[in-house]
Amino acid sequence: MRLETQETSGVSSPRNRLVFAYYVTGHGFGHATRVVEVVRHLILAGHCVHVVTGAPDFVFTSEVQSPRLFIRKVLLDCGAVQADALTVDRLASLEKYSVTAVVPRASILETEVEWLNSIKADLVISDVVPVACRAAADAGIRSVCVTNFSWDFIYAEYVMAAGNHHRKIVWQIAEDYSHCEFLIRLPGYCPMPAFRDVIDVPLVVRRLHKSRKEVRKELGIGDDVKLVILNFGGQPSGWKLEEKYLPPGWLCLVCGASERENLPPNFVKLAKDAYTPDLIAASDCMLGKIGYGTVSESLAYKCPFVFVRRDYFNEEPFLRNMLEYYQSGVEMIRRDLLTGHWKPYLEHALSLKPCYEGGINGGEVAAYILQETAAGRNYASDKFSGASRLRDAIVLGYQLQRMPGRDLCIPDWYANAENELGLGAGSPEVGMNEKISQMNLWSDDFDILHGDHHGLPDTVSFLKSLSEIVSEGGKSPEKRQMRERKAAAALFNWEEEIFVTRAPGRLDVMGGIADYSGSLVLQMPIREACHVAVQRNHPSRHRLWKHALARQQARGQGPTPVLEIVSYGSELSNRGPTFDMDLSDFMDGGKPISYQKAKEFFACDPSQKWAAYVAGTILVLMTELGVRFEDSISLLVSSAVPEGKGVSSSAAVEVASMSAIAAAHGLNISSRDLALLCQKVENHIVGAPCGVMDQMTSACGEANKLLAMVCQPAEVIGLVEIPSHVRFWGIDSGIRHSVGGADYGSVRIGAFMGRRMIKSTASTMLSGTLSNGNGTNQDELEEDGLELLESEASLDYLCNLSPHRYEALYVSMLPESILGETFVEKYADHNDAVTIIDNKRTYGVRASTRHPIYENFRVKAFKALLTSASSDEQLTALGELLYQCHYSYSACGLGSDGTERLVRLVQEMQHNRLAKHDDGSLYGAKITGGGSGGAVCVVGRNCLRSSQQILEIQQKYKKATGYLPFLFEGSSPGAGTFGYLKIRRRSSAKSVDSC
Repeated sequence: MRLETQETSGVSSPRNRLVFAYYVTGHGFGHATRVVEVVRHLILAGHCVHVVTGAPDFVFTSEVQSPRLFIRKVLLDCGAVQADALTVDRLASLEKYSVTAVVPRASILETEVEWLNSIKADLVISDVVPVACRAAADAGIRSVCVTNFSWDFIYAEYVMAAGNHHRKIVWQIAEDYSHCEFLIRLPGYCPMPAFRDVIDVPLVVRRLHKSRKEVRKELGIGDDVKLVILNFGGQPSGWKLEEKYLPPGWLCLVCGASERENLPPNFVKLAKDAYTPDLIAASDCMLGKIGYGTVSESLAYKCPFVFVRRDYFNEEPFLRNMLEYYQSGVEMIRRDLLTGHWKPYLEHALSLKPCYEGGINGGEVAAYILQETAAGRNYASDKFSGASRLRDAIVLGYQLQRMPGRDLCIPDWYANAENELGLGAGSPEVGMNEKISQMNLWSDDFDILHGDHHGLPDTVSFLKSLSEIVSEGGKSPEKRQMRERKAAAALFNWEEEIFVTRAPGRLDVMGGIADYSGSLVLQMPIREACHVAVQRNHPSRHRLWKHALARQQARGQGPTPVLEIVSYGSELSNRGPTFDMDLSDFMDGGKPISYQKAKEFFACDPSQKWAAYVAGTILVLMTELGVRFEDSISLLVSSAVPEGKGVSSSAAVEVASMSAIAAAHGLNISSRDLALLCQKVENHIVGAPCGVMDQMTSACGEANKLLAMVCQPAEVIGLVEIPSHVRFWGIDSGIRHSVGGADYGSVRIGAFMGRRMIKSTASTMLSGTLSNGNGTNQDELEEDGLELLESEASLDYLCNLSPHRYEALYVSMLPESILGETFVEKYADHNDAVTIIDNKRTYGVRASTRHPIYENFRVKAFKALLTSASSDEQLTALGELLYQCHYSYSACGLGSDGTERLVRLVQEMQHNRLAKHDDGSLYGAKITGGGSGGAVCVVGRNCLRSSQQILEIQQKYKKATGYLPFLFEGSSPGAGTFGYLKIRRRSSAKSVDSC
């Protein structure tokens, strides 16, 4: 519920003095600065407050001088550990939390229960220390949380990146929060499913002590000086401020500067205990990273905020959306921050008109609620505990991929939070009448000069979105307009030709991680696809974004080729929606830079690392084909392929991008060659060790057919018709999949280690030096066949070794696992160009080697079965092969709770008595792709009942986990079949505008 209050003069005092224990999380000063405002009002009301914190005393004592304030210096959680001022180290965060709060948990609880009883606490308040809630429960004291995020939500995505062995940390945190009485929720909040009841309050903002005029007078700054406050809570490492960073007439106040640091004359070092609210209110804008404190004070005092994204801190997108909604935010690219290209951002900030008019007395309101709760008033409802919904936060994590028309895959708690921010997307399905309407709408604006949209609804929808951008001109009556849409409106010269391409994702029916071992694979292009629109312009006619133009002007050069990219779908993910660079940055001494340098270039700013998938295609064309780009390039990327679901979202982006660039520059590249070039982007520039089947399917696939390819390296041997009685579905587990994750990479390394060991053994057997004690002599070598041993001694691909040879000669000599250091000492190298052995890590060898050898055999059998006569036996055998593949993945250590649950649900449905007596049935399922989460592939009879069973599984999974799985149904053509569209705005549309 939301508590509506009016500004009051203070919290009224009850009859008895109350004792509050207020626990403050160890993440930065932001929590302490908002806590102090609540504490101030509690003490004004006559109560005693014991603050448990790791923050410096001055944060509290500068605001509250009272004998009823007690500060206890204890750190009970560590928050998010930062690698630098702008980057959170996810693994280090989990490891430090384990050391700080998990290992000593028993002693912490014992100590806190004893302490709470000793001070006779009436209420425990947490912002937002998990163990405080459990300690309060053990002490028999009520607890309330006051926050805009909770650590179970923040850490959930970290677990996806760091590995499932950390999952128990998140579950423990969530369980601790479930002991809380209720949540006092602050604006800009994240989804927090652990709490059973919620009360919303206004912004908690520290009060002003001095006016703008007083502050400037004390600093000796006139009204004609433009003032920016640099508020990072610690500067990026190795960064040195320079005088040229500021435009003439500007002065910068620096928070948190080192005492030893010498600043330029136009930068002023502030004392560590400087009271920043007064300084923010006296400034013309603020430059820093987003946190609750900076955002709330920026909104409250109408100070425009130039912000730089903080990587991997999942609170940020929600605060950022609130900041931009009230027209108070300007995003600065990190490289422009570090290289001093501040001018266009500062000038843009001055043009903003911040419009937040909401309450800023959240501290007072929260204090009143806490007082009444401690005095016995029941603010909490009788709702069932939110603990049953905690799995939402774990299964889904932070990385919720948002695309228009895909709301069904978003849990209720997230949709509610999103809707309250006014960020809802479209309806989940588009009816046929609307599709026809869309065709009519876009066709009024553009002529198709080349190509065909093939009647694909998503292509028509994409063209319609281009029409809407043209008609809006980037303007909207809404107060908040998505930045990506504004940027797209200024991206193209709409009077010139635009090239449009489309590339689908893929469903891994069979083959999966055996591709890098040379297996036969069977892949189906899915209905969901990525669209890219591209335009080339002479640099003198290219409209640059302000910061890009300022960068060129600073170099004193004339117009030079620039790459500008807009990516749709970034608003609710922690990545920048735009990217730009000078194409000359790809050149060094007249030659293209190395892939390693490019990888480092994109890795500098993780919020823009996504651009490597798009811009990397340009460097690969330059390096591999010698293409030189003399014109500027503008790209709009819009992908409906969900990220992290194991359906090759990255390959779709790469293939669509390279196809569009090739079309715009008249490059004739075969679909196969284009796929191989795109693999280089992923392997060498992005740095993900994937095989080539993803890019090949996206480029060469055809609708309603399985692409059959032998990955040695990429030989398409045909397209397999999917029989009319057979159907494939993909079901998303909700657990994020990453081909760059440690599990996929370690299994790949294990397979290459196994190949190296097999080759070494075969070579030894050939040379006759293997001892008789191992069961082999020269006669046996002759019987086995010298030719076979020779081929195995030079084995290029594991999949060229047959299962029976593997079992007869090699399985016994392969270890179950091996330490990286031990392997390197004996074999030197595993001969895989895209992975690196960690000497301190143990790798599974036998299972990782066995999987591709047997998988190749299973795929061949699966392909043969698809072309055999229709029968129940055929479907049963197809399903059994999928199950075998799934359990082989599991033996390698791949998989997730979600995919295991989905496969079990398919098995239960298959063997259900009722299912056996009707027309429909599902026959098998397996995890897909890289295997670190993602989706499962299901095979069944193509009939209505089977589709109904899939929907039943979808609902059962939601009931068990809180997450409604995304279903992948249907197929679509690959990029090669689609070709490209060349479109131009109609002259009639131009004349309408001129009227």
